[in-house]
Amino acid sequence: MSVALATQLREGTKKSHTMAENTGFVSCFLKGVVDKASYRKLVADLYFVYTAMEEEISKLGDHPVVGPVGMQELNRRDALEQDLVFYFGAGWKDQIQPSPSAAAYVERIHAVAQESPELLVGHHYTRYLGDLSGGQILKNIAQKAMNMDGDDGLNFYVFNDIADEKAFKTTYRSTMDELPIDQAMADRIVEEANHAFHLNMNMFKELEGNLVAAIGKVLFGFLTRRQRAGSTEAAAA
Repeated sequence: MSVALATQLREGTKKSHTMAENTGFVSCFLKGVVDKASYRKLVADLYFVYTAMEEEISKLGDHPVVGPVGMQELNRRDALEQDLVFYFGAGWKDQIQPSPSAAAYVERIHAVAQESPELLVGHHYTRYLGDLSGGQILKNIAQKAMNMDGDDGLNFYVFNDIADEKAFKTTYRSTMDELPIDQAMADRIVEEANHAFHLNMNMFKELEGNLVAAIGKVLFGFLTRRQRAGSTEAAAA
């Protein structure tokens, strides 16, 4: 028996999606406030998350539910490695480690893969479809905010193996709808997708501290310059 899983995931995660977009880090990002130090930490965290996801899904190529969803065109680990070289240099592997929230996310992915692999579909939907849908917009925002040119440092948002994103998303949703699951499993997958959103939100919240500190530093520098300029003007008067 198959169910309309794609529609259920879209409708069942709307609230979580909105909550994720309203976190301080994502809200600032969408408004063009992006600190390079915070962004490269996000890239590092995502590397650990996608490595776990793609390792587990690659082991389940013959699984009737997980296998069809594991489309290699979507894989992000290699792109993230390119970005990590850009931000940290050739020795990036020795310079990064997952934040506590990313480590918890990775642990959940491995646990689900062992206990109920079907639930990985919820994690896959939450990350990859979102990456594909908003990738170009987020890439453009990051480019302008961090004064960057080309794809260097932003390969995460570039899907070289997907020529037509709209057509690919249609195929992806059709594949979701044809998965051999019943309604009970569909409900569990939607529930796990919501949990995945919350795991993402926890990562964003950890990054907010770095972003607030960076914004504070910029404002402090601006106010200091204003005060110095004011003192100079007063002395000249």
